Amino acid sequence: MSHELIIGCIGKPSAGKSSFLNAATDSTAKVGNYPFTTIEPNIGVAYYLTECPCKKYDKSSLCSPRYGSCKDGNRNIPVKMLDVAGLVPGASEGKGLGNQFLDDLRHAHVLLHVVDVSGNTNEKGEETTGYDPINDIQWLKEEIHSWIFNNLWKRWGNIIRKQASTKSPADLILQKKLSGYGTRISVVRQSLENIDLREPINLSVWTDDDVHKFVNSFLDVRFPTVLALNKVDQSTSDLNISRICSKYPDYSMIPTSALAECFLRKMKSQGFIEYKEGDDNFKTYDDCSDNEKINTKLKQSDDKLKGRLEKLRDLVLFRYGSTGIQTAIKEAVELKKFIPVYPVKNLKSLSCDKSGGSILRDCMLVPQGTQVREFAGMLHPDLDKYYLYAEGITGQRLGETDEITLSNNIIKFTTAAIEQSNNNNSNNNNNNDD
Repeated sequence: MSHELIIGCIGKPSAGKSSFLNAATDSTAKVGNYPFTTIEPNIGVAYYLTECPCKKYDKSSLCSPRYGSCKDGNRNIPVKMLDVAGLVPGASEGKGLGNQFLDDLRHAHVLLHVVDVSGNTNEKGEETTGYDPINDIQWLKEEIHSWIFNNLWKRWGNIIRKQASTKSPADLILQKKLSGYGTRISVVRQSLENIDLREPINLSVWTDDDVHKFVNSFLDVRFPTVLALNKVDQSTSDLNISRICSKYPDYSMIPTSALAECFLRKMKSQGFIEYKEGDDNFKTYDDCSDNEKINTKLKQSDDKLKGRLEKLRDLVLFRYGSTGIQTAIKEAVELKKFIPVYPVKNLKSLSCDKSGGSILRDCMLVPQGTQVREFAGMLHPDLDKYYLYAEGITGQRLGETDEITLSNNIIKFTTAAIEQSNNNNSNNNNNNDD
């Protein structure tokens, strides 16, 4: 499985998933303006907003990201967003585009489920009234659960015989059977610990209820889910939001209005408003002072547009604090506990090249638990092959197996090739002094 963070965007037809993807991803990004080797047709580029170290180390004016952007210490880091199509009841049995849906799903690290909380579309995405959106959340979980459980249970006899013949621990046996879902051993161990199971574990005594219990735990760890409660601008949404919050208190959920975000971006591009994604307000010509109106480039809005903008401001921005799109992306990244890491070549200047420029140029999001030398291999195989040591921001040596955290996420690597080059330069300088 790729170490690049992938957010799987799922939702039934007409839930607003297409609008959410348009609002969340940068469709205007230039080709190649992201650190991914390929971008498939069903993958877009969204941006995770986080505080950049340039602010802490007084380098904001010099910070120059290779990908994304950084303004006043606020860094937008590109992430992949996968459009997972084919979500219908019966997907685990191959109905609709079920097989494609499940195959796409296994590439995602975290799921973002766009739910139509207006209740105006049924489970098939058909127009209706009074539909209970709680059903959408429940059957999605049941579909993914059935998919994984059925794949395990039909092979359970082989799993038991494998453990008996090899004397292998249960976590290794289960990890191999779940490897098709991009599962690391740490995920299996966490799933077992969450249901109070630790080695030694005898799989031969497990019943189907035990396997169901494990699969539920595995889903929570492997496919954590953020609920994007979409269409909050509809009058029927408030009651449904309250009911969903009561039914699923442990879920991460964000009220969103994808259409509002798309509309605000459009008005901004046409010069009618000043607006920054994620803000709780926007500025129109009428919001300007008399002095500002003299120099502003904002266009005046007609009465119809003024009415639409004021309605959006009242129903979405003032009520919920934003359209929720950027908040949902941020929640998805942080729910999976990915950590931004900044490799540099100089710990004083934070530069990424020999000339002393390109301050904090590179940044990579890595999973929690990633070790220092493991990260070196993620950057380039040669960094791992010729690895000598790594240093943190204060110059302290980092252990190869040290886990990367937010407190040691600026790293300088020294390799055998670099060390040899430094020695040669030192010898040349000594010869010149002679």
